Amino acid sequence: MAWETVPAALDAVTAIVDGDPEDAPRRLSAGLAEIVPHRAVAVLAGACARSPMSVRGEPGIADRIKTADVAQLAATVPAGEAWQGRAPLAGERRPIVAASATSGSAGALLVLVRRDDAPVDERALAIVARVWRLAAWRLSRDVELAEPAGLAASRHAASERARVTAELTDQHAATLAALLGTLRTRDLDDAAARRAAIDLAAAALVELRASGERERELSDERAEHAFAQLRDELRPLMRYSATEIELAAPDAGARTLPSPVAQAARAIVRGAVLTLLEQDGVRRIRVAWELGEALHVSVRDDGPGALAPGALALRALADRAHALDGELSVDSVGGWGTHVQARLPLGPAREPAAPRGPLAELNPRELDVLEQLARGRRNRQIAEDLRISENTVKFHVANVLAKLGVSSRGEAGALARDAGLGSYAPSASAQ
Repeated sequence: MAWETVPAALDAVTAIVDGDPEDAPRRLSAGLAEIVPHRAVAVLAGACARSPMSVRGEPGIADRIKTADVAQLAATVPAGEAWQGRAPLAGERRPIVAASATSGSAGALLVLVRRDDAPVDERALAIVARVWRLAAWRLSRDVELAEPAGLAASRHAASERARVTAELTDQHAATLAALLGTLRTRDLDDAAARRAAIDLAAAALVELRASGERERELSDERAEHAFAQLRDELRPLMRYSATEIELAAPDAGARTLPSPVAQAARAIVRGAVLTLLEQDGVRRIRVAWELGEALHVSVRDDGPGALAPGALALRALADRAHALDGELSVDSVGGWGTHVQARLPLGPAREPAAPRGPLAELNPRELDVLEQLARGRRNRQIAEDLRISENTVKFHVANVLAKLGVSSRGEAGALARDAGLGSYAPSASAQ
């Protein structure tokens, strides 16, 4: 590898930090093309339930890469490293480079389908591993910091994907079971052929069930692993804060949590703990998860009990819960402390309601911009939140005003709030 390719890697890193997360596979492919020439790229971001895998590249290869095959690779590539070799992908064994992110990004894997078998320089592999680590961290943070509406859509998409997978599994299982029943009859003369067919069909059933399990794992997190990740995220506070933080893990056995629920629960706990620590006199905080029909999150302190339930930080946490059809409550009792509780349902989330009236004319990106207008955001704030340029924001705002038939941002924001699109009133700076 020529070290002249390093600027290309730096360009890829810059694009990852500044660009739209949905365009990450294309930018990664372009940035790494000089370092590892390849025909296709697959990005597995297990933290995102709505779209866990994205693929870009040559037709005939990219469109044949299956999520299950990439998920199997994710289980074999060491975390934080890059690996080169041949692996079954897109219908045959192909030369690849695969890079796995650290454990903080659940199931995150980058796969480059190479053009040939020529060995890749170890220094090039190290660059790929580092670039992917940054990209996976960015993708994970985008999910953690997603707007509530995006979280609800992600949760619904994950539920729908699980439902379709289950239906297909049942359908194919019934087909193979019928095949087995037919071949086991005594009406067939060729016993050897019958035995061979039975063996093949039985093996297909096992593989089908295993594929269904792998697909389910892409949308779920083991409850114990989700809580262990929370412990890791709180460890710096536990180590350097004078306040004792006690963590009570759920008695969950082998139960799993939908990935959006686990992410929201961790975000709620982190936000609640940081908010409680801002008070004077807090010596102890207890965090507990309990699993039933829903995930119950409890964060309790022994502080002054003067925290206002309507505090801005707590309102943001409530939005995280509401996005998943959950709820959040805050009880503060003077001299006894504050108790933040959240309930996050584990069942399928309600499908987000389609916009009605004038809002039905807006496309998804324009709806995102309108929601920001309803919150009183300026163009620069909108550009930062949506990770687009200010010129793009101006373009979307103009389209929104024209489609809604209004002449000002304030009128557009009022229409959005009347439709329930904005969850905050305009800020004073936006007046």
